[in-house]
Amino acid sequence: MNQAILVSALAMTAIVAVRYLLVSGAFAWATGFVRPGLYARLRPQIRREIGWSLLSAAIYGVPAGVVAWGWQERGWTRIYTDLAEFPLWYLPLSLLAYLFLHDTWFYWTHRWMHRPRWFRIAHAVHHDSRPPTAWAAMSFHPVEAVTGAIVIPLLVFLIPIHVAMLATVLAIMTIMGVTNHMGWEMFPRALVHSRLGGWLITASHHQRHHEHYLCNYGLYFRFWDRLCGTDRGLSDSFAR
Repeated sequence: MNQAILVSALAMTAIVAVRYLLVSGAFAWATGFVRPGLYARLRPQIRREIGWSLLSAAIYGVPAGVVAWGWQERGWTRIYTDLAEFPLWYLPLSLLAYLFLHDTWFYWTHRWMHRPRWFRIAHAVHHDSRPPTAWAAMSFHPVEAVTGAIVIPLLVFLIPIHVAMLATVLAIMTIMGVTNHMGWEMFPRALVHSRLGGWLITASHHQRHHEHYLCNYGLYFRFWDRLCGTDRGLSDSFAR
């Protein structure tokens, strides 16, 4: 491997790992105040979640490092920094396009991971978190981590996106990944049960997936779940 690519991959691995520890740690800390004792009996599980997640960080770091190197050293990606390069209306459009395409990829690979063979091989690691905690967002078997690690790096070679919008995509991905697993609903009931909330995935929706498995496969939006008849609504266990 080119030394510059290796250095970039190691740097991105460190960034992903630190980002995971900071964000998951912050929401786990908040959980201690909002739901005291919720994680008290889950310490062995949390240690496993952190271990799998740090392994996933290394898997996510490699393609991210290649992207960073290709952008900075070769100009291969469609990431841009000059706001004059595209109209301003393209900024939110590119953000929504990335989120929708990522959500589409996640929905179908997630359904695939629930086929019995692949569930046993890979996805069972994630569902070993019973119940999931804020530390479970990246608790994946390496096979599953690979499927999650490649989609955004592929998109930056295909669809132009401003670096600030790319950072926003990564922030949304990280925060939703953590908050959807932390065991309580942080969004107000008025939003979760609103017309808009009926199209968005929050902890109340994803918790039902962890309770019943064969439903609620989406990441950001309920579009594919609704279209394909796999939406089973919200969990009754902790919705506010």
